[in-house]
Amino acid sequence: MTQRIFQPTHVQLNSQDIQKFSETSLLVVGDVMLDRYWFGDTDRISPEAPVPVVAIKKVEERLGGAANVARNSASLGAKISLLGLIGKDEAGMQVQNQLKQLDIKSLLQVDDTVPTIVKLRVVARQQQLIRLDFEEAPAIDTLMSKLAIFEESISQVSAVIFSDYSKGALKHISRMIELCRQSGKITLVDPKGDDYSKYAGATVITPNRSELRQVIGHWHDEADLTQKAQNLRESLGLEAILLTRSEEGMTLFRKNQVSHVGAQAREVFDVSGAGDTVIGVMAVALAANWDWDLAMALANRAGGIVVGKLGTATVSWEELR
Repeated sequence: MTQRIFQPTHVQLNSQDIQKFSETSLLVVGDVMLDRYWFGDTDRISPEAPVPVVAIKKVEERLGGAANVARNSASLGAKISLLGLIGKDEAGMQVQNQLKQLDIKSLLQVDDTVPTIVKLRVVARQQQLIRLDFEEAPAIDTLMSKLAIFEESISQVSAVIFSDYSKGALKHISRMIELCRQSGKITLVDPKGDDYSKYAGATVITPNRSELRQVIGHWHDEADLTQKAQNLRESLGLEAILLTRSEEGMTLFRKNQVSHVGAQAREVFDVSGAGDTVIGVMAVALAANWDWDLAMALANRAGGIVVGKLGTATVSWEELR
């Protein structure tokens, strides 16, 4: 089996790459969220309970979950459509407004029986004090209508990203992947849970270390990891597994080949949404017919940039170059 180290410095972006990326079209499907950040100051403890009192000074709202994946792909100039579920509420309107501002085509379905998924974070002194999640499982009827829209949409794109946060929007993912295979589409999955059988037939999955460990168990060394990862890849009929390894970089497992790219040294401020950036950038590069190793190195560079920012973030062409 061929193994090699691929250095991020080998990736050189030019105007032709920017043009190719702008000509790609992708469909992002998954759990759509709104990330809310309440920033404030704290200098005293509440007399009611041993918790800090935060005086809120600023509020920010950002696209989260599958919407953040779409946002990251769109930041590279690609034409992006987003399919998912939102509630008939103010948070859902905020998601729609931000998608419009970013020129991301909304295929979102409105389920008036559940709220839009919201993650509310309270931040003081550059530290997250608490996160509050608002979510409910979507209705089956809404999920079925989403599947019909998916079938109509895949013919218009060159690649599909599935962003699975285990919130219920991807209950029909096996059927969706089957449709992608029949249409010859590149299919990328950011997986969740300990059962990856539902992702069988995808082109590539992008788990992090803890996610992969839930499925294949602990590994003793690199040889053991390679064997277990390749066994999983073959059993699921995948072309590749892209393992994100934080400070250890990334490893790409393909048939008879393992490639690795080291992490780029930088201060880690917040890992929120780093996986969204990685799969979003990887998908655009593959859709633009980039080599697998080059696409991995570019995604690695992008992921290294966003962890130096607060919350869910994107990268610009200037930062990547």
